Amino acid sequence: MTSPAHLKIRNVTRRFNVNGTALTALDDVSLDIKAGEFVTIVGASGCGKSTLLRLGAGLDVEHDGVIEHGGRRVDGPSLDRGIVFQEPRLFPWLTVERNVSLGLENAAFSKAEKRELVSEQIALVGLSGFEKAYPHQLSGGMAQRAGIARGLVNRPDVLFLDEPFGALDAITKARLQGELQQIWAAEKITMVLVTHDVDEAVYLGDRVVIMSPRPGRIRQIVPVDLPHPRERTSPELAAIRNGVLDILNGTTGEAPKPVTRPSAARRPAASANPIHAAHRTKPARPAFSTTEI
Repeated sequence: MTSPAHLKIRNVTRRFNVNGTALTALDDVSLDIKAGEFVTIVGASGCGKSTLLRLGAGLDVEHDGVIEHGGRRVDGPSLDRGIVFQEPRLFPWLTVERNVSLGLENAAFSKAEKRELVSEQIALVGLSGFEKAYPHQLSGGMAQRAGIARGLVNRPDVLFLDEPFGALDAITKARLQGELQQIWAAEKITMVLVTHDVDEAVYLGDRVVIMSPRPGRIRQIVPVDLPHPRERTSPELAAIRNGVLDILNGTTGEAPKPVTRPSAARRPAASANPIHAAHRTKPARPAFSTTEI
């Protein structure tokens, strides 16, 4: 029996009025996301990815159709839904500790509980020892970790991430992608991440939602049936990535199909598009790094 949707998006259309001209950003979008699932949304700039994320988080409610979270209609922001933006948006006059605690401003916890929650999330993102640091004393990667901690501190059911690593260098980006994967595994919450980076979408997501250019529609949903943590250089992951790129580039009308992995004795070269059914296992990753990146 299929699990009920934790986040349900039904026939959602979002229009804007730009200089007197009606602009359709999203057109009749429907999507079900299960509890604990990691869904990534990918597409070209202007396809409505971030608009869909803001609607799901309740930051924008001007739309046709229905959005439900946990069976309740989303009609505004909620502590049950956290969000992380591309820029950390930390207040420069507040320490890391105080910036993270802002996520609990309206939460019904005692002062002691809030202190404990803040301490736990700072440790989870690898910032222990930097509680009293100010944003200008942090690297870009560390500042983004603080932003993630703020999004997680009130233990939301769903965490929305709007291109959280888009402004970071390649090395820092790869490090934080791995750490986000570990956080997701540890917290077991639903995550929805918007990105224009296909490698990131395939590496992190259980499913990759591919958006078509404006007006934004869901063109296709590609499952990534590989265990976590994943190996970036695995042929299985590369095959799925190539399939997603083909769909985005319009070179194929179908999702990449799984193929049977040939025996080691005679294994031809992998094709560009198939999703490999074989799963790999590897030792658990080490604890979160506190190295400044």
